[in-house]
Amino acid sequence: MTIYFIGAGPGDPELITVKGQRLLRACPVILYAGSLVPEAVLEGHCAERVINTAELRLEQIITLIREAHAKGQDVARVHSGDPSLYGAIGEQIRHLRALDIPFKIIPGVTATSACAALLEAELTLPGVSQTVILTRYASSSEMPEGEALEDLARHHATLAIHLAVKHLERIVETLLPHYGSDCPIAVVHRASWPDQEQVSGTLADILDKVRGKGFRRTALILVGQVLAAEHFADSRLYHKNTLHLFRPQQA
Repeated sequence: MTIYFIGAGPGDPELITVKGQRLLRACPVILYAGSLVPEAVLEGHCAERVINTAELRLEQIITLIREAHAKGQDVARVHSGDPSLYGAIGEQIRHLRALDIPFKIIPGVTATSACAALLEAELTLPGVSQTVILTRYASSSEMPEGEALEDLARHHATLAIHLAVKHLERIVETLLPHYGSDCPIAVVHRASWPDQEQVSGTLADILDKVRGKGFRRTALILVGQVLAAEHFADSRLYHKNTLHLFRPQQA
């Protein structure tokens, strides 16, 4: 018996991995985060029990897992995006280890990847940015020391800010001194869902563009020059003078 933490992807049911889909369809018990995982992801399952955990507390979820374990049933524990990012699986894993219940993590497509695809952007461009910082905005709980947004902004890296759209005004104020008013920014709502929507602009005008959209949750903020860069060096990977194991010197 195994608990499979499965990344369902950002919303589009076709963005779950082949492995994740195969395991989901094989497990007799499915526990899925229904607030973020669409039911379409579950199509084709043959589970005996399918439970939406959106309204459950951690203790209730662990009880369901223990019941399945006692029956020798595999469990598909389905989270949105990639479960290792803001998936709250760490606290579940801590309980499973204490109970000696085996588990495996099946990675998934992240919301950041889905947003980049929608924006037709590469988040790491030569000479522009080679670093992507995935973070959130301090609200209900404080950020660890050194991880406040103003600290991260000093790196001038590409930023992917989760769980923060309602704090957009304060985010812009924080980033302006470091990135400048002309820095590109995009707010993507429900990336890869049928009703996905995105607003692009600069730190100078994004607030006006986003006002009235009603974005409250399931939105991600991307910031960085990569979103609008046109003049950047070609990657050395495919350069004619770059030699490596798969492209040795021609005789």
